[in-house]
Amino acid sequence: MGRPDPEEGQLPAPVKPPDGGWGWVVLLGCFVITGFSYAFPKAVSVYFKELMKDFHVGYSDTAWISSIMLAMLYGTGPVCSIMVNQFGCRPVMLIGGLLASAGMILASFTTNIIELYLTAGVLTGLGMALNFQPSLIMLGTYFDKRRPLANGLAAAGSPVFLSSLSPLGQVLLEKFGWRGGFLIMGGLLLNCCTCGAVMRPLDMGMKRKMGKAQDKYEAKEMLPIGGKSEEGISTTDGTKKVKKAKKKPKKGKKLLDFSIFSNRGFIIYTISKFILVLGLFVPPILLVNYAKDTGVPDTEAAFLLSIIGFIDIFARPACGMVAGLKWVRPHVAYLFSFSMLFNGLTDICSARASNYTGLVIFCVFFGISYGMVGALQFEVLMAIVGSQKFSSAIGLVLLIEAFAVLIGPPSAGRLVDALKNYEVIFYLAGSEVVLSALFLGVASYCCLNRGKKKEPPPENNPSGIGGSDTEEAESDVQEAEEHSSDNHQPAHNTDNAVAANEEANHVAEEQSGEGGGCPAGDGEALARDGCNADQMVERDSF
Repeated sequence: MGRPDPEEGQLPAPVKPPDGGWGWVVLLGCFVITGFSYAFPKAVSVYFKELMKDFHVGYSDTAWISSIMLAMLYGTGPVCSIMVNQFGCRPVMLIGGLLASAGMILASFTTNIIELYLTAGVLTGLGMALNFQPSLIMLGTYFDKRRPLANGLAAAGSPVFLSSLSPLGQVLLEKFGWRGGFLIMGGLLLNCCTCGAVMRPLDMGMKRKMGKAQDKYEAKEMLPIGGKSEEGISTTDGTKKVKKAKKKPKKGKKLLDFSIFSNRGFIIYTISKFILVLGLFVPPILLVNYAKDTGVPDTEAAFLLSIIGFIDIFARPACGMVAGLKWVRPHVAYLFSFSMLFNGLTDICSARASNYTGLVIFCVFFGISYGMVGALQFEVLMAIVGSQKFSSAIGLVLLIEAFAVLIGPPSAGRLVDALKNYEVIFYLAGSEVVLSALFLGVASYCCLNRGKKKEPPPENNPSGIGGSDTEEAESDVQEAEEHSSDNHQPAHNTDNAVAANEEANHVAEEQSGEGGGCPAGDGEALARDGCNADQMVERDSF
């Protein structure tokens, strides 16, 4: 007789995304989290020279700090998915913000490089991972029609923070030393807790509205009506207990949904993303040293990265706006493939750049293509698996990408040491990115589009690979309201429903003896509970 509990299966998990409202605050929080997650490991590099002097270690030893941060960001993806599915996004993000801040604060008191690995590397990296993944999940729940634009704006946090944190770190280093800089950086990371606090679950507003309706109903039901009402209430309570017992198997939620590997689109995306990461980060890592080897002064060589970052800031939101167009969004996977192809060809065509002007042109086109890839990568994944499975999908994808991150850039560095030739590295990295683009485009066309032509098109999803989850959310909400209204029917209505079900069962047995199939007309209740059971199980598992 109480209010419906979402843990008991009374309320639907998906709610219609508002595409605005509080979602803009969530977008701002996601912008900040994305900026810290991607830019912070790179911005820490300004402290490396001082660390080398204090701890008497080499550059490769200090570079492991950033590598461990990135490894934690990517490699802990499944752990983040399990925690989000178990506890929700907001608690996980609050814990992550505290861990990230605590890691940098403790790092300011370290006395050797190993302690730095454990504090600034492992602890801070884990904290940022616990913030990054839930923020993307919340962004996908608040935006549907405007989701490509939202993803593009959130992704712009990476170049914005990179261009801000690096100069800030240099100023802190000069005034307070590396220990004071780490301490202040730890305080800045507490803003992740603020971003986590604004990640309000989307179904809270619906709970309040349903709660008011429940209060009115309970007030009426508690009025003494007579003996029949008491008997009806007990009968209704018994019926509700039976319904709750039937819904108990739905209570358990998968901590990590491996069923997404049965989705061919997800398999294609994962393979192409693995190949992409092998070569995507190699050019910006080697660009400065490549420019110096061609005779470019140090200050001008460092300015090349600023050019990429400046172009990237505008490329990501612009690409998000283009991806949100009605005639583009159904084919967003092909736009993602084009952006990867653009990036790979830029690497290949610029491999022989021998002067500063050629490198500047490379940085402009690389910034555009790199921004397009950054704006579309998670939008395509959301479109393929849907918002309900995105929490598990992104964790598994990031774990697979972690292996590519550990293979690609280190292998490129070893090839540079062995061959003393950057041109070959740019050719190799560009070829890997082009291969990933061709694989995604061809496989999506052959395996997905041709398969859809053979099968009848699904209802209420005209957008293909970039389909929306709004219709499913609306149907689930409507179904929950129907269940709620059924639970509040008087006792005599319950008896009538049982009799109607018995009559429908009798009709179904007669029709199954004649030729099978689901009954119609009087057996509509049975058709709803029996014939569509497989469909209900499939949607609940989704």
